[in-house]
Amino acid sequence: MKLIERASLRRTNARGAAGGAAGASSRLGWLDALRGIAALSVAVYHLALPFVWLNANHVPRYLDPGIFGVMLFFLVSGYIIPASLERRGDVRSFWAGRLFRIYPVVIVTVVLSLLVLPREHTVIQGWAFDHPLLTLAGNGLMVQDMMGVTNVVGVMWTLTYEMVFYYFVTTLFVRGWHRHSAPISIGFAAAALVLGAWLPLGTITGSGLPATRNLVAAAGIVVVAAMVCIFTGRADLTRWGGTLLGGLGLTLILLNGRAAAFETLIIFATMFAGTVLYRLEHGQLDKVPALICCGFVLTAGVVSGYLYNRGTALWHTWSESWKAFSCAYLAAWAVFAVGMLLRHKRFPRWLSWLGTVSYSVYLLHNPVIHGMEWLLEGHEPFESWQGRGAQFLAFMAALLLISHLSYRLVEIPFQNLGRTVMTAVNRRFPRELPPVAADPVRAEPTTA
Repeated sequence: MKLIERASLRRTNARGAAGGAAGASSRLGWLDALRGIAALSVAVYHLALPFVWLNANHVPRYLDPGIFGVMLFFLVSGYIIPASLERRGDVRSFWAGRLFRIYPVVIVTVVLSLLVLPREHTVIQGWAFDHPLLTLAGNGLMVQDMMGVTNVVGVMWTLTYEMVFYYFVTTLFVRGWHRHSAPISIGFAAAALVLGAWLPLGTITGSGLPATRNLVAAAGIVVVAAMVCIFTGRADLTRWGGTLLGGLGLTLILLNGRAAAFETLIIFATMFAGTVLYRLEHGQLDKVPALICCGFVLTAGVVSGYLYNRGTALWHTWSESWKAFSCAYLAAWAVFAVGMLLRHKRFPRWLSWLGTVSYSVYLLHNPVIHGMEWLLEGHEPFESWQGRGAQFLAFMAALLLISHLSYRLVEIPFQNLGRTVMTAVNRRFPRELPPVAADPVRAEPTTA
């Protein structure tokens, strides 16, 4: 009889676990869908630049698909990244997960681009060939866009903002300030409105290559010291390490940004606004202050684009006008809001799948575009809609296939390796209680 009861209990638990997994998948499917839309928007935008498969002269240039895609990415990251750290309650495991998540695909992208594409069609920036060690060090720290170092692959500029956001999130968590997302978001947005055209760019590295080398060396020492402190697992040293990272990030964005000042500040305001929306959904923040915060950030993004995205600022935002920036920013918020309103609905599996491979899509789409340029070298540009359509379908098929292989052969194995490594590290070097206890919110797995 007991055997029957145990078997029944196991079946009930299995059904409950399956239901919980399905529920978690449903809850997070909207985030995957938004990531897929963002990655696809950036990829199609970059495809149109060299191939002009869409006749841009007949399209009103009131919305920049690239800005739309990256801002949507930043909203999603702001929503999920701090929540991931707070649910873990473990800064060391959080950083191990980030490192095993980000670096493998970057390394594979760079290595394959160097091995497969000829020099005249390479995706690697020319500055990298002239200064290989400096490029390797700067991009290895993943804050190259704020240190006067060229992004080894152009789209990697957004990873600098992701990394600095991780710095800030870590600092806030270890200092116990992580619940203050709303005032931090408002502060960045207000700074964008007030300082959007006056915040200095490249102050530290403006004097030339020696200053760039010094900054990279100094930043490397700070990051290594901070990571050593964090990976000791000791609460006091973790607090020191997190504070070092936040100080470095703040110094870089205030003194040595490459992007227009208003864009840099609005990006961080947007990411913290994404965190505000997470706190609103999980009952950690009241509705009125959350909506006031998001409304202010949205307004600041649109207005600062109107005020400052003109003249030489366009060279830094890579957009065509203030309308292209502001409308794209508004559209990113609108799509995120729709996704959040539909978060309890089940999204199409293909769209959720696209979200799971979105990181590979984002990094690999430029090498695929350059590969197509190489294959079509000497071919007349496609003029008919049939030719452009066939070219677009061929590009998408190749990109999605390569991204799927990257996800299966690179992303998943290295994420599993990261979990295995951290299990061994935690067993061998148990961590102390975190400086701040994990938030008692319902557990949800992070998206891929």
